[in-house]
Amino acid sequence: MTQPSAAQLDVVTGAFSYSGAAIARELRAAGHRVRTLTGHPGNAPAGTDIDTRPLDFTDPAGLAESMRGAHTLYNTYWVRFPHGDVDYQAAVGNSRVLFEAAQRAGVQRIVHTSITNPSADSPYPYFRGKAAVEQILAGTGVPCAIVRPAILFGGDGVLVNNIAWLLRRVPVFAIGGRGEYRVRGIHVDDLARLCVTLGAGDGTVTLDAVGPQSVTFREMVDAIRAAVGSRAVVVGAPAPVLFGLSSVLGAALGDTLLTRDEYRAMADGLADSAAPATGETVFTDWVAAHGAELGRGYANELDRH
Repeated sequence: MTQPSAAQLDVVTGAFSYSGAAIARELRAAGHRVRTLTGHPGNAPAGTDIDTRPLDFTDPAGLAESMRGAHTLYNTYWVRFPHGDVDYQAAVGNSRVLFEAAQRAGVQRIVHTSITNPSADSPYPYFRGKAAVEQILAGTGVPCAIVRPAILFGGDGVLVNNIAWLLRRVPVFAIGGRGEYRVRGIHVDDLARLCVTLGAGDGTVTLDAVGPQSVTFREMVDAIRAAVGSRAVVVGAPAPVLFGLSSVLGAALGDTLLTRDEYRAMADGLADSAAPATGETVFTDWVAAHGAELGRGYANELDRH
């Protein structure tokens, strides 16, 4: 009698965080076993059936052993901004360690989350770093899929929620300039489905992970304002004023709301894409449907990481 084969084992970096958690849910729904590599293995939720291992870049042999027997590595590791002793250069080096460990472990495929418009020539270290990581991944020879989202929304995401949180509480909400720079986000669950689909494929592919709707930043803020019933006045502000306000609010909240490079990259159009949609959720429809719950609490980026 033929015995049923064991469910496929996949590894997800950060399966208890934002996009990693969405990918893990999608994999489990497909009947896969999930193992996670996390920088905080002691914070695994009680009762989880996800096999939890440390994401320790100082132990390449341990990383390889933790990935041995896995079919696909889904990598969401990166840093939003330099903090402590980890900057973009360190994150690039850590990514190299991870990919080389996956190669030694015999991982058959890597699905990697990058960013729209990465470039080795970018004036922004974030985008240069992302381009460097893509190049390192290509050099491993492991078949891979690279997905490039601009921003994510849905679930317990930070950006849209915190805009809503501010709009519920401040009389005036400042945006950079006229807010005419465009943003093309993707729902985190759409991203997860895309990643899992690509994980089941073969060959090497790179594509933008974007939803069906591109909106200006002003349109995005206006949609959130309407959804939460805010009476805040939305005003344009010069970049130095915006950074000053962001710094004051960030200090009060113990967080980093917005970096100069994040605003400048967005103003340069790097959060937009002309690629075909790879997600289905329309941003403004989703915001309108979830306005009642958005911004009820503040999501602190530093506390999460």
